[in-house]
Amino acid sequence: MPNPKSGTVTQDVGRAVTEFKGGKVEYRTDRYGNVHVRIGKASFSAADLEANFRAIVDEIQRVKPASAKGKYLKKISLSTTMGPGVKVDTTRLKPAAE
Repeated sequence: MPNPKSGTVTQDVGRAVTEFKGGKVEYRTDRYGNVHVRIGKASFSAADLEANFRAIVDEIQRVKPASAKGKYLKKISLSTTMGPGVKVDTTRLKPAAE
């Protein structure tokens, strides 16, 4: 649904369209520290989904507060909209350059 907080209700429609076409992605968190974000569609290739996943993980690490100590990402799971979650082993995540 359109929401002024997410930028989908605005007086400057052209700027909003440009931002979303340029790849603006919003993620939300709940009170338990879970991050909810869509990484793609079923029509995306495996390489595109992987690139989106890596970009999201990198962004979450980038916005990590300086006061956060220890392991920042404890668990990652991926799922379809109404499907079961599949756990991702965070210790096996490799940098994108490899």
